[in-house]
Amino acid sequence: MPRIAVEDNSRLSLRIAAADKAVLLRAAALQNTDLTDFIIRHGVKAAREVIKQAERMPLSERDSLRVLALLENPPPPNEKLLAAARALPPSV
Repeated sequence: MPRIAVEDNSRLSLRIAAADKAVLLRAAALQNTDLTDFIIRHGVKAAREVIKQAERMPLSERDSLRVLALLENPPPPNEKLLAAARALPPSV
């Protein structure tokens, strides 16, 4: 279960197996950097990729054409949409 991020704390504490830490230290040394920089650089890169994958929805050519057609020729609003629009507060 995800935990709530603490915004005012720039420290990160984690437990790691000794063998995994040794691998990270070796990789950091091979790139002439320290462990913190290595983990941040590669961790942020991996996190951005996970976010990118989660926010994209690949569509087939057929589905892409369907979406474009619906954007160009949207269906008329149904009763639920009209009711939701009527329930909105008046704009200022």
